[in-house]
Amino acid sequence: MNYGFSKTLDLSYEETIEKVTEELKKEGFGILTSIDVKDTLKKKINVDFKKYIILGACNPVLAHKALLTEEEIGLLLPCNVIVYEKGSKTVVSIFDPMIMTKLVDNDILKSVAEEVKAKLTKALEAV
Repeated sequence: MNYGFSKTLDLSYEETIEKVTEELKKEGFGILTSIDVKDTLKKKINVDFKKYIILGACNPVLAHKALLTEEEIGLLLPCNVIVYEKGSKTVVSIFDPMIMTKLVDNDILKSVAEEVKAKLTKALEAV
């Protein structure tokens, strides 16, 4: 199942996180959560893993619209963005908010998801 969209970059992992955060901000998204998977796996189960971060991105205006439309949609928020190393490259993947519309039959939510997707796509293209 294709549940997101991605881009592979020649930027370093750290530069990519910075750039992604900056471009998301331009589209009205802030980072609510940041999970360093490499660090967490090392601390919790003593496993070495590649550099991998999960960013919980939120556009408050659009999140508010979605929550007013579907109270339980909070189970699918915020929009997750992942950044990880893949060989000498760095990959950015963003959750496709249209997946929500496959789970919830609501036309208003569909229009909100389309707006979110447009903003996320624009941010990814700018990275």
